[in-house]
Amino acid sequence: MVIFTCEDSLEGILCGVYDAWMSRLGHANVRLELQERGNLRMFSEYRQTAKEDWKTEKVIDTIRRKAGQEVYEQVFHASLSREEEKADRIYRFLICALHLGPAVTDMLQIPAVYELFRMNRNVTREAMHLIEFIRFSQLREGALFGVVGPENDVILLMAPHFADRLNAENWIIYDEKRNKAVVHPAGGECALVRLPDEKWRERLTESGDQEEFERLWKTFHTHIAIRERTNRACQMTHLPLRFRPYMTEFQ
Repeated sequence: MVIFTCEDSLEGILCGVYDAWMSRLGHANVRLELQERGNLRMFSEYRQTAKEDWKTEKVIDTIRRKAGQEVYEQVFHASLSREEEKADRIYRFLICALHLGPAVTDMLQIPAVYELFRMNRNVTREAMHLIEFIRFSQLREGALFGVVGPENDVILLMAPHFADRLNAENWIIYDEKRNKAVVHPAGGECALVRLPDEKWRERLTESGDQEEFERLWKTFHTHIAIRERTNRACQMTHLPLRFRPYMTEFQ
């Protein structure tokens, strides 16, 4: 077995797909894994994949031309998954997709197709939940700042919603687990950036009336509740615990 290792990103995985495919070793004899994930397999040869733009562009062009835009979008969403096996699952899915064409998305009876569908569903659902549950605070410069800690790398999927709804605002969505953020200047385009430190927390504490607004928001939620109708099980279903640390009313 020859195992190709790649960077944990869409570009890295697609470069791994290119190298594994072009090795001509046979799909059954190769495997794709993320770098620095899991234990080394015995009796396997490891080959590191170099991330190169031309490889990425060639694979994307092939996917769009032979399988369609929907297949490419599903691959993109799956690349944002937290699952360690995602690289090889994307590779197995693309073997089917490039052979069967756009209709492959409906062939869930094929294990490789179902696995990608499942990862895609998990990623998009988390993005939709975070769009509903994210809370913005105002920095002293006036920009809106929201913090999330998603299981999957979904802040890029959240950005289009807020770019449309808050187009005239300066805002930042920060993923504290991956230490990166989507930054949106008022009236401009979103950009993905890495934040070098956690000074933003200090700036939040110096944000003027922000603490007072948070106190009012918590008071409002406390007073509109009807104690006799409290249903903890229902709350857990509609608002899982993992989202609450990032919501003002639960802090």
